[in-house]
Amino acid sequence: VQLQASGGGLVQPGGSLRLSCAVSGSIFIAMGWYRQAPGKQREVVAVISSDARVNYADSVKGRFTISRDNAKNTMYLQMNSLKPEDTAVYYCSGGSRYPTDYWGQGTQVTVSS
Repeated sequence: VQLQASGGGLVQPGGSLRLSCAVSGSIFIAMGWYRQAPGKQREVVAVISSDARVNYADSVKGRFTISRDNAKNTMYLQMNSLKPEDTAVYYCSGGSRYPTDYWGQGTQVTVSS
């Protein structure tokens, strides 16, 4: 099972990025995006079920959108109105009940002017 995250980079405050997570070797019921900033614990950003039910951290509601394409076995995170406090390594994950069984390698998102 592999999860390959991509799409991170450097963006100015107020900008946008779209992260992708391509999954091979399994089909997950639950998937999610997590992030970890330097010196902080990993935190959940957004989660999505196979039937597209979603939940977001309060800090990203209204700015981030999680989605998945089951035909492509790929998950996305559209991030708009980015803030410096969104800077972190973003990880995608998946599982059969909770999205914490398998993890991707992480992609760096840096929001800075």
